Amino acid sequence: MKVGIIGGGQLGRMFIQNGLNYGLEFHVLDPDPEAPCSQIAHKFVCADRNDEEAVYQLGKGCDVVTIEIENVSISGLKRLRDEGISVFPQPEVLEVIRDKGVQKEFYRANNLPTADFALVESKADISNHESLLPVMQKMRVGGYDGKGVTPLKSMDDLDTAFDAPSVLEKWVPNALEISVLVSRNSKGEVKSFPVVELVFNPEANLVDYLVSPARIDVGLESKAREISENLIQKLNMVGLLAVEMFVTADGEVLINEMAPRPHNSGHHTIEACFTSQYDQHLRSIMNWPLGSTVLRSAAAMINLLGEKGHDGPVHYAGLEDAIEETGVFPHMYGKALTKPFRKMGHVTVLDNNTNDALYKAQRVKEMIKVVSSSTTAL
Repeated sequence: MKVGIIGGGQLGRMFIQNGLNYGLEFHVLDPDPEAPCSQIAHKFVCADRNDEEAVYQLGKGCDVVTIEIENVSISGLKRLRDEGISVFPQPEVLEVIRDKGVQKEFYRANNLPTADFALVESKADISNHESLLPVMQKMRVGGYDGKGVTPLKSMDDLDTAFDAPSVLEKWVPNALEISVLVSRNSKGEVKSFPVVELVFNPEANLVDYLVSPARIDVGLESKAREISENLIQKLNMVGLLAVEMFVTADGEVLINEMAPRPHNSGHHTIEACFTSQYDQHLRSIMNWPLGSTVLRSAAAMINLLGEKGHDGPVHYAGLEDAIEETGVFPHMYGKALTKPFRKMGHVTVLDNNTNDALYKAQRVKEMIKVVSSSTTAL
């Protein structure tokens, strides 16, 4: 059986690595000839993900087509779906999710909890919503990994605002950031993973590390998972959905954003859960029984980001010291070149409880540095 993937980054690479265990064949499309998937896919096509004809041509030779990133040709996916190819997540779901403004309106229309917001077409429109400040401005399309997002605390910050169609999302003070991965197959079976607690790198505005289980009470855990399961059913989505949420100071859970695919906040599931997020996504789109989401161990995960001041051929300094520790599992993404804050890999750490796993992960983070071998003495 042939599975097509539109997008060839590290998420697709780990998805393929899991799927090879089932004897499946993977065909991948990505514009980067050296994309992480290019090294292990059975067939790799170098083309623009938004090229309708290229997406159609890749997918028509497959039994199932999925995505690794939301920025793809929806029209190409619709053509495939209309010709009988299974396409998951469905193109209509991608139309909702790829536009953050449409996302927010979907939450409101379906009585799903989210922070107050306003939609603007340009920087000039922001002054019409001064009463909403402070906000996080998010470009409606094109933002990714902290790009296309900027805080606006007062009108004095307008110089740094984006002059593009955007969401102004009310600032949620002192919020804990969490994530839930939830899956659904075509039979309507739904399962969610235990809540993950996220800690962000304040400079790069992307995840620095995560811990699971999250350090929250049973009531909040149940509420977050219930919201996520309700959301995927309201979307009628087939596949894996990552739901990022805020927990307010008074215990309210608000949806922040969602991603219809495997997600950075689920990397730890490869070692920590009976079923990884990649296996669950595959089970969902193949309409197989969903696997157990139970944690086998407490876990922490750290992203390996390129160090500031390093741009060139990658070297992972300190890796050998880190893997001397018990329960340390590195995953390198096969990217030949590093640059500041580029995601180059991750490390999952297992231990007896969340705090011990986090403490060990923080030690490992200090050991491993992603540097350029051309500029650093090794």
